[in-house]
Amino acid sequence: MAGLMSGFGHYTHAVVRGIPASLAKEALRSCQAEVDLAEARREHEEYVEVLGTRLGLEVVELPADESLPDCVFVEDAAVVCGDTALITRPGAESRRRETETMKSALKELNLNIVEMTDEKATLDGGDVLFTGREFFVGLSKRTNQRGAEILADAFKDYAVSTVPVLEGLHLKSFCSMGGPGLIVIGSSEPAQKALKIMQQMSDHRYDKLTVPDDLAANCIYMNLPNKGHVLLHPTAEQYPESAKEDCRGNHAGCSGLMLKSLGF
Repeated sequence: MAGLMSGFGHYTHAVVRGIPASLAKEALRSCQAEVDLAEARREHEEYVEVLGTRLGLEVVELPADESLPDCVFVEDAAVVCGDTALITRPGAESRRRETETMKSALKELNLNIVEMTDEKATLDGGDVLFTGREFFVGLSKRTNQRGAEILADAFKDYAVSTVPVLEGLHLKSFCSMGGPGLIVIGSSEPAQKALKIMQQMSDHRYDKLTVPDDLAANCIYMNLPNKGHVLLHPTAEQYPESAKEDCRGNHAGCSGLMLKSLGF
């Protein structure tokens, strides 16, 4: 669980959830490409193995739920910072029951649970970018202003700025943190516009690493006691041009672990 800036990227646990068969036909996604369920499950197993075996995190594996096709995307159900977990209210009504299992799992980890109960609020975790210094919240089809306000109330130690997401599903569909003070950002016009807004809204200065493919900006930065700086990112086979940029822009001594994403 990420903490204050001095502990940015320090994690002890990872929460994952199995892939239901219903994902292939019923999941909400921005592209209409067919999903190879067997391949998706293989990739997910590899991801879990990297988190637990190679990185040494304690992995909490939640069971798949066939009635919740999108439940594998656990990031959207909660935002965790320090010892507080904000249980979100996902923008898609069909996903709202996903938060029940997530809340139970985070309670087991002895986190302070804050629930988003305002029926006017929506918030997907995929719209929440925590930089270690502040939060940026994407206002998208899934997240609204009221959701951002409740997040700000839950994490009072940090400034919260909102960023319009004009294209794409979430803010983090085209950006993530690549290390302390480093934003990895896609090269599309919507991504670059969002970055400009973030720079204007913030009192902090961030370095940026621009990658040609927006989806290649979907990374996870970790600073782990026995592994140092690690960046999980998609494979070079998926995004060869972006992989070249990652090598050139290696930051803070990050070692790269390349994984295929589910491609959503």
